[in-house]
Amino acid sequence: MSGPGLHQSFQQRQSQQLVMAPQMRQSLKILQVAALDLRAAIQEELQSNPTLEELPMDDVSLEKQAAPAADDSPRHEDPREELEFSKDYQVLEKIGQDWQDHLADSGGVRMQTTEEEESRQHFFDSLTTETSLQAHLMQQADLADCSPPVREAMRYLIGSLDDRGYLTASFADVALMSSLSLETVQQAAQLLKSFDPAGIGAENLADCLLTQLTLKGRAKSVSARLVRDHFELLVRRRIPDLARKTGLSPELIQEAIEEIGTLDPAPGRRFAADANRVVIPDVTVQYDNGDWKIILNQDYIPRLRLSSTYRELIAKGTLSKTERDYLREKLRSGKFIINAIEQRQRTIERITREIIKHQGEFFAEGVAKLKPLTMQQIADLIGVHETTVSRALANKYIQTPHGVFPMKYFFTSGYQSQAGEAVANTSVKEMIADIIAAEDPAKPLSDQEIVALLTQKGLLLARRTVAKYREELGLLPSSLRRRYD
Repeated sequence: MSGPGLHQSFQQRQSQQLVMAPQMRQSLKILQVAALDLRAAIQEELQSNPTLEELPMDDVSLEKQAAPAADDSPRHEDPREELEFSKDYQVLEKIGQDWQDHLADSGGVRMQTTEEEESRQHFFDSLTTETSLQAHLMQQADLADCSPPVREAMRYLIGSLDDRGYLTASFADVALMSSLSLETVQQAAQLLKSFDPAGIGAENLADCLLTQLTLKGRAKSVSARLVRDHFELLVRRRIPDLARKTGLSPELIQEAIEEIGTLDPAPGRRFAADANRVVIPDVTVQYDNGDWKIILNQDYIPRLRLSSTYRELIAKGTLSKTERDYLREKLRSGKFIINAIEQRQRTIERITREIIKHQGEFFAEGVAKLKPLTMQQIADLIGVHETTVSRALANKYIQTPHGVFPMKYFFTSGYQSQAGEAVANTSVKEMIADIIAAEDPAKPLSDQEIVALLTQKGLLLARRTVAKYREELGLLPSSLRRRYD
């Protein structure tokens, strides 16, 4: 019986959790890592699993990869174990689909506009890629003096940052996704803004610039005042109007504008790519005898087999039960790794083949011919879940006749030109970058003027879309790009 003021209640909550075995975590790692990192991961497995052997590299051939020798499989084992690898992947696919269906049923998925599709793309990128920016911020979060809920909210916020370092989700959305209070998310967002690099975690360009000025101790400066109270006039460089509204001299306003011009409009960009990192293409596409040929990079992937010595020991029946069980488990684990490597290569090849089918004009003519393409389209074509495609593309590069590109480069939303052609937003950004690169530095083009030039090319974009893409390219507004000799 409950006492006064005490009440008992029973609630039933349904939740879905995926607890992955070490083997499944290993297989996902193999699917996800780049070619160079894959060799290191396999070497770790070779050191910990005595039943695995590495064949000399000159024994490797595509034919052998496609048809492994019969003695590469353990003998005297349950035939049902042959299905373990595919079943484990089916479990992941099923859970991924259930989660997607749940979001659809609850109204959580409604991808219609280009911006929504870009947000969706960013979400799947965050499933597979912990960029150096995210790792840099998480290190600071782990050391921050804050409560566990605030730190948890920080993880969601960091995961929602785009390449510029801006938040792509509202505080309310983060609170909903994390099941944390709105106040906790707001506290985490405020703390995130104190992290390095300065300006990270901003909601927009004005917030980014103002945060940098605040961290420099310039929160009460003329520059901060202009950004905070007169941003629209500032980006249009309306110095006379600013002088009239603020009562400050044009010279003082000009000095403030010059200070603002030294700030970083996209602080996350410096972490977007490591210029010193060696990029090894995972796959090469070449034109050969009227067709595109796919060549998988096998140079950094050790060829493995299961040791016949240990299989024979088990077959002799001289081992104790403990020793026999140990070796059988190691053989199963080794076979799983071998299958995971082969599955990785097959998946990359299948995805590449579909990319070529969809982006044929890009391979023939270049970036300007890139078309809109989503991971869901490819997932439907090859019969896997969207998250599997995302993981398979993570950290992978493709050598094309036009250079080396991240494989995710080919997945982007887009627009339809007046001629009815689909144009990827990546191509649109290239056009904007080219237009700005060719402008007169003394008379930089406004976003509206760029809109007009794109319209001449048959593309109808809103000014705010051009402004968004310009910011994503790390380019300042025209008023802050003006240069005098």
